[in-house]
Amino acid sequence: MRWEGREQSSNIEDRRGQSPRRGGGKGPGIIGIIVLLVGAYYGIDLSGIVGGVGGGAAIQSGPQTQIDSKLESQLKELSGVVLRDTEKVWSAYFQKHNARYEPTVMRLYTGGTQTGCGYGQAAAGPFYCPADKKVYLDLSFYEDMRHKLGAEGDTAFAYVIAHEVGHHIQNLTGILPQVSQMQQGVSKAKANELSVKLELQADCYAGIWGNYIAAQGFFDENDLQEAFNAAEAVGDDRLQKQNQGYVVPDSFTHGTSEQRLAWFKRGLQSGDPAQCNTFASN
Repeated sequence: MRWEGREQSSNIEDRRGQSPRRGGGKGPGIIGIIVLLVGAYYGIDLSGIVGGVGGGAAIQSGPQTQIDSKLESQLKELSGVVLRDTEKVWSAYFQKHNARYEPTVMRLYTGGTQTGCGYGQAAAGPFYCPADKKVYLDLSFYEDMRHKLGAEGDTAFAYVIAHEVGHHIQNLTGILPQVSQMQQGVSKAKANELSVKLELQADCYAGIWGNYIAAQGFFDENDLQEAFNAAEAVGDDRLQKQNQGYVVPDSFTHGTSEQRLAWFKRGLQSGDPAQCNTFASN
């Protein structure tokens, strides 16, 4: 993907290398929220990386992933460019509907950080917190994608960022709180089903970003395949099979590899957020 030297977003908080302070958050903590309806109550997404209710798949946590300083610098620039592109895409969409887009802020951190939704850790993967309307990203996730998910490349990393921004769009449009309300008092399986629809819609929204990038001519040959590989790599079925040897469909919280790829492609091909209504599909 052509991103070198392009305009970057100014909505970035760089907290890398700072020692995080635990406590004082507005929730039970990221990991605790995952256990309770897989973060759906607070709208937190972990991009299919951490375990969900009922034996969800997970990247095994361990020592903080190390990342080369030169690569980290490049990823910071890439992240800023991708965030800026999403701002252009969604500002145009909101303006078309006589509304003003409120951009999300991306916080870059190392290891762990305090958020409006509790304490967040790099082992959980990138996530969005609706309480403070921020996307949280430890750049070492790039190496986790390569070595633990088998998904690599700048476009794959960009897809993850665009997906998290998709949750911000859901928050601004009222979808996140609506889903939270719908999940109250229903079975765990039904709550998981609603979570899957939420995640697939964010994949479709990531495709809207991809449509814009393609139209601008910023994709090179094989770039889209990197994004496709990333979407498939974080399917619940693939992750569960990889980590526990079997799948538990009722525990899915993000969708299968096939579903995630299909909805990303739907947004990519249409460029129309109206085509991303996963809640209207079976």
